[in-house]
Amino acid sequence: MKNNLTNIMALVFLSGLLLLTGCAPVKTAKTAETEDRSWMFHDIVDAAFVKAHMDIPMPANVMLIDSRPYKTKFIQGHISGAVSIPFSEFDQKTNLLPEDKSALLIYYCEGETCKLSHNSARKAEALGYKNVKVYSKGYPEWVTLKGHYPSVSAEQVALMISENKALIVDSRPKQAKYDKGHIPTAVNIPDTQFDEFKGKLPRDAKTPVVFYCGGLDCPLSHKSAKKAIEMGYTDVSVFSQGYPEWEKRYGGSAPAVAAKSGGVEGAIDLDRFAGILANNPESILLVDVRDPDEFAKGSFKTAVNIPVEKLEKKINDLPEDKPVVFVCTTAPGAERLFI
Repeated sequence: MKNNLTNIMALVFLSGLLLLTGCAPVKTAKTAETEDRSWMFHDIVDAAFVKAHMDIPMPANVMLIDSRPYKTKFIQGHISGAVSIPFSEFDQKTNLLPEDKSALLIYYCEGETCKLSHNSARKAEALGYKNVKVYSKGYPEWVTLKGHYPSVSAEQVALMISENKALIVDSRPKQAKYDKGHIPTAVNIPDTQFDEFKGKLPRDAKTPVVFYCGGLDCPLSHKSAKKAIEMGYTDVSVFSQGYPEWEKRYGGSAPAVAAKSGGVEGAIDLDRFAGILANNPESILLVDVRDPDEFAKGSFKTAVNIPVEKLEKKINDLPEDKPVVFVCTTAPGAERLFI
């Protein structure tokens, strides 16, 4: 009896010890399934490898490819320089792949349990590409690494502006670029003068800040983003396609500055304008250029009246730290915006 009791106690002690040390005596079916990695691509790389092969612009013989869905993932955030070829659209977008079959292709998706990049890599290899890799930890790891930040698409920037969820920063030179056209509500902090104008950044370091410049070949926004991160800002991203992509999709917006510089007036669509008025009216200066009697009959609540014949004399007095939007005769549909 005593021996049996001793054996039982020893068994209980051993079981407890195994639990504490994490040594399970028998592998469960679930554990075995978790360890099955046969679906993984044969050539896996880490973040250091990806970073070592990135540049601005991306090298001609390197393509970083995001295999995640475009609308639900890529738009909201992706690795800078990446091209969107969702696995579900692989066969329809093979024309986006380089002609050179020896080019380095690096696929990624939503982390180590995501199979999209591995499946895409196998398809690319079947097409004859000889230098295919998979960054298996993908986007979730990338954005957590020190000094790293996501890139967002034009659609996401437009959403941020309409919801007043971020400060948009133009990192290009003021007179040569910003004054000739910029994204609505964007403030200008030229990267070459970052220290001089960094006071324009939000006081709250948790405020989302999006930097942009002249497109995928432009490094200025990336340099500014890194400086903001070093200052302690925790929600920094880059619109790496920059102003050329914005202008192509939505048009420019810098009418007051354009008047100063002799450039072409920009435009802002009604829905985006309404969003700014509702959420962040102080981010722009509204100038009503109609006659005083017309202005007195009704205008935007925050608008100032400078009749068009007096505008030229007062143009240099307008602020340069925010976009200036001119309004005149009410356009169709705009009357509902007047207060």
